Amino acid sequence: MTPSSSEATILPEASAPAAARKPARAPSVQPVLEKLFELYPHLFGAEFLPLKLGIFQELLATHPEHFKRDALKAALGVHTRSTRYLQSVAAGKPRRDLAGAAVEPVAPEHVCLALLELFRRKQGRTPEDLRPKFRAQLVRAFEASGLTPQDYRAKFQTSDARANALLEEAFAEYDQQRARQEALCRALENSGKTPAEFAEMYGLDVRDVVAALERQRATAAPL
Repeated sequence: MTPSSSEATILPEASAPAAARKPARAPSVQPVLEKLFELYPHLFGAEFLPLKLGIFQELLATHPEHFKRDALKAALGVHTRSTRYLQSVAAGKPRRDLAGAAVEPVAPEHVCLALLELFRRKQGRTPEDLRPKFRAQLVRAFEASGLTPQDYRAKFQTSDARANALLEEAFAEYDQQRARQEALCRALENSGKTPAEFAEMYGLDVRDVVAALERQRATAAPL
């Protein structure tokens, strides 16, 4: 998935190889970031929120006295590649306009790319295998997208073989979870017990049983 030129300013392609990126911060970027924080602390302050697509042009038009095109583009590039910003995108928080109002959801492929970049950064700092945690996060992101696996794959198009492999691992885990969920729900139905009785009989947490039933109902339609 390759963002459009305007979108790349807001969310640069997270799967781009680190070696291909420009240095993280040019000398002229820090004053621009400080001005953005001064003008919009609700977007660039303690919490970084996903920015609406096209906010680069809006900032230029609203504050021509403060921002020059190249410096603003570089500053937004630094901001949107920051770990704090990617964490916000990965969490699926809505994109915000300059007033801080939620205006559009983050596209599923952007959530996926943000998760992948965060995984790369964290995995590079620890010998621990973080793939299980990443797969679980990716499964949750996929479920929240409301897309079929086929549509999700179509949106997440990348030449990165490792990224594609991680996505397939996540789908395999999703299939396993669904199989276990379906087996539990069939066993509950065949038992004739209530969820509470079934949970007690098999030493399960009733909340897990109820959650499995709810997920099964939510995914009852074939994907």
